[in-house]
Amino acid sequence: MDQHIAEAIGRPDLIRLDERLVCLRFETMKVVSALAAVRHLLDTGVVRRGDTLLDSSSGIYAYALALACHRHGMRCHIVGSATVDQTLSTQLAVLGATLERMEPSSDLKLDQKRRVERIHEILAEHPDYHWMRQYHDDIHYLGYRAVSDLVRRSTGGAGLTLVGGVGSGASTGALARYLREDSADVELVGVQPFGSVTFGAEHVADPEIIIAGIGSSIPFGNVSHASYDTLHWISFDAALAGSVDLLRRHAVFAGLSTGAGYLAARWERSRAPQRTVLFIAADTGHRYVDTVYARHREAVAVDSLAPHPVTVRAELALPWSRMCWNRAAGTEATDRS
Repeated sequence: MDQHIAEAIGRPDLIRLDERLVCLRFETMKVVSALAAVRHLLDTGVVRRGDTLLDSSSGIYAYALALACHRHGMRCHIVGSATVDQTLSTQLAVLGATLERMEPSSDLKLDQKRRVERIHEILAEHPDYHWMRQYHDDIHYLGYRAVSDLVRRSTGGAGLTLVGGVGSGASTGALARYLREDSADVELVGVQPFGSVTFGAEHVADPEIIIAGIGSSIPFGNVSHASYDTLHWISFDAALAGSVDLLRRHAVFAGLSTGAGYLAARWERSRAPQRTVLFIAADTGHRYVDTVYARHREAVAVDSLAPHPVTVRAELALPWSRMCWNRAAGTEATDRS
């Protein structure tokens, strides 16, 4: 029996959609990393019960950290972007977390920069606060070991292609690291939005939106570029089609990044018929009802979509591009075939 709701929320489901396509479905994935990170900080004496944990978030990590703080008797302070909606801000308030919402900005890089600047101001005022640094501290890898054990038991671990949004780098990077401890035959496919700097696509703008949570306008220290075999850049419209198809075909109601991952996973499965392809569904679709699912009649058939193969990032093009990364280190790595 779970001792706290966060433990239940963080436990994923494995759903076999067909013989070789598997969905790793979370209610809220970042609860896994936040819970383990806070537990580790307490166990190692870095923080104590009652201390204040601080971080910046566009939404999901704020909820995850608030739950972890509630579980372990900590205080929580969030510097949030304007994307933190009323439902989430109300939940944070009732959970005892404090939220500073930044002014809206159409420039994502400026938004993230301002949030980090505010973090430094708060630390100067309250040096006893602990900054979680979700984008840069690899303690956020720790919670995914148990998830990798579940995946290994359920799929065998070998001949596995793992597909997921890159985001902070913690989920896909950690799962690949732990799964590869037992089998070298684990391929990692990262999914990015156009405009993200993480793998050098900042020169291509998506007219709709940069998909929150899987891209970045600033470099993230937790991203292990050398872990990734392949990259897919997927636009809002293509991800919308993936999300709608996933719900219509398989009854899985998930977020926009999951729709992008589902598209990429279907493509990778078609190229390697001998492998099991597992994609990550990081959250549910509730936040996307108005922006995605209400537009379901606009969704194109996923079978009509295919990635544009590129060998250099100058060739990246909407709505979907695919590139072999070959576990190269850093965005400064030479473009490759």
